[in-house]
Amino acid sequence: MAGTVTPLGTATSAAGSRILGVGAYRPGRVVPNDELVPLIDSSDEWIRRHSGIVTRRFADAEETVVAMAVAASLKALAQSGVAAEDIDLVLLATMSHLEQSPAAAPQVAHQAGAAAAAAMDVSAACAGFVHSLALADGLIRTGACRHVLVAGSERMSDIVDPRDRATAFLFGDGAGAAVVGRSDTPGIGPVVWGADGGQKETITHSASWLELRDGATPWPTLRMNGPAVYRWAIGLVPDLCRRALAAADTSPSQLGAFIPHQANLRIVESAAAALGLPPHVAVARDVVDTGNTSAASIPMAMERMLAQGRAGSGDLALLAGFGAGLNHGALVVALP
Repeated sequence: MAGTVTPLGTATSAAGSRILGVGAYRPGRVVPNDELVPLIDSSDEWIRRHSGIVTRRFADAEETVVAMAVAASLKALAQSGVAAEDIDLVLLATMSHLEQSPAAAPQVAHQAGAAAAAAMDVSAACAGFVHSLALADGLIRTGACRHVLVAGSERMSDIVDPRDRATAFLFGDGAGAAVVGRSDTPGIGPVVWGADGGQKETITHSASWLELRDGATPWPTLRMNGPAVYRWAIGLVPDLCRRALAAADTSPSQLGAFIPHQANLRIVESAAAALGLPPHVAVARDVVDTGNTSAASIPMAMERMLAQGRAGSGDLALLAGFGAGLNHGALVVALP
């Protein structure tokens, strides 16, 4: 009958979700600025001054997007105490998995021991981990999942031109992961997110795979209008973070950590200053020796802050992701 809603069954909902464990994987090869400068007519001093980056990691042939995600995921599972077979869904945020099909997430699920879990890739570039956390939180709250494995894994060295002066020094490789589970007390706040497809050319690829197939272009690589991205980020991120704090009913003084996407140290410092964070709030600066690892940067920085004791279990952390799309998202979480 028109207008009648037929019940389709109900799931047992949860009051909220929280991060139960985190893990990270950093490739073995450390690449200092001096190794890159001959190809981009630059210097170690210039790179440090414009980005804050001193070194980054580059993956070898065996350190694939999938392999690094699995390594980080196994560490997150071990820390969380959740068995791999109890994972209901695997979300993998990545922009550098080069196989159009199959997606990387099902392979990660299989190799991590979550063979029965649903799995999918999330393509939101540097905002991908925050977007995936928000999806995990929503699915757990509705009762669709009990445990979700969220990972970010990138081999940016595969999609960056080592001769491109605007991008070659910025990016690195690595992976981070988090296990998210049910909680009687919400440990992941409301997400504030958005996109501006009108600025898609600000961070884009030099050509399409079709152009490569037809022989009209060399290997497509990432291209970025650095000054435009910087202006966009320093204007957007503080307001985005304030809205995420308001949505979580949290003040800067209640935070224990600020973990933005590790795009550039100047952007991190600018955002922290604009927010007026108190001295006790630890600010992630993983970009200095990890570079910009896109969707992997936030979980990698989170794992390091916890491992170094710069932030503790139960501390509130403000996460903010922003990048190609242009995509952006922020939320407040309780650290595991």
